[in-house]
Amino acid sequence: MRFRARMVDINSIQHFTRVLGTVSRMAKTCALRMTPTKLYFILADNAALGGVSIWCEVTQSNFFEEYRIEGKDESNNIYLELIPENLMRAMKSASSAQAVKIKLTKKHTPCLTFEITLPSLTSHTRSVVHDVPVGVIPERNWDAYEEPAMPEFDVSIYMPPLKVLKNVIERMKTLSSFLILAANQNGYMTLGIDTDLASVTTHFKNLDTPTWEGDPSSQPHNRDPDKMAEARVDVKKLATFLHSQQVSPNRVICNIVNGKAVQFLLLHEDLSLQYVIPAVSL
Repeated sequence: MRFRARMVDINSIQHFTRVLGTVSRMAKTCALRMTPTKLYFILADNAALGGVSIWCEVTQSNFFEEYRIEGKDESNNIYLELIPENLMRAMKSASSAQAVKIKLTKKHTPCLTFEITLPSLTSHTRSVVHDVPVGVIPERNWDAYEEPAMPEFDVSIYMPPLKVLKNVIERMKTLSSFLILAANQNGYMTLGIDTDLASVTTHFKNLDTPTWEGDPSSQPHNRDPDKMAEARVDVKKLATFLHSQQVSPNRVICNIVNGKAVQFLLLHEDLSLQYVIPAVSL
């Protein structure tokens, strides 16, 4: 297996650092799937045990000036297991870099090696090298990291501004461990908690709803636009998603599978990110 990539545009370097920062705040460990055209950061926790799932897709041509990969099979895929925070720390030292090279190397253990060229006051450049240990995921386990299927959701709605949601969630988090997120196809959404000590609900009206084209199965199953779909979720997992964002998404879609799960789709020019929180039973 061989992998080598190079970034020279400072905006791409800084944006890639923000992508890694977003992923590292949501997942302590994850899989990195590298293909000839894209990079995928994947977390597939066991939903039955309350785990979230993450699928972050990055088009390599939006970031890299050079990009070469040779995988084990004809598809040229490489699957690695890693700690995303370690990648983010390596890239943080490149905030003013002239160039960043990333290579798959073999030290005492497989590593992603970051060679960062920094500007200097003299005619000589300075270089910083970071070796980030990774684990190679065997091909027999690749099926566990396939893209998750689009859930058969009941309601699909655009989220209110994330800054507003952060403030609401932070207040509710001090009152309860769980939150009920509900919405309908008429652009109405509520966030609420209900405990023995307090019952609090925040209402949002006139939100936009996305138009899903193509496959009829991707349309909301709830045909009555006034009927609410809801899911009771861990408020800390929702707060983690909201506070992780460092890439300033254009829009965030919320898909609710009534009583089962909430899926968030973060939309940006350079990447897409799915974050799924399973519902918690009463």
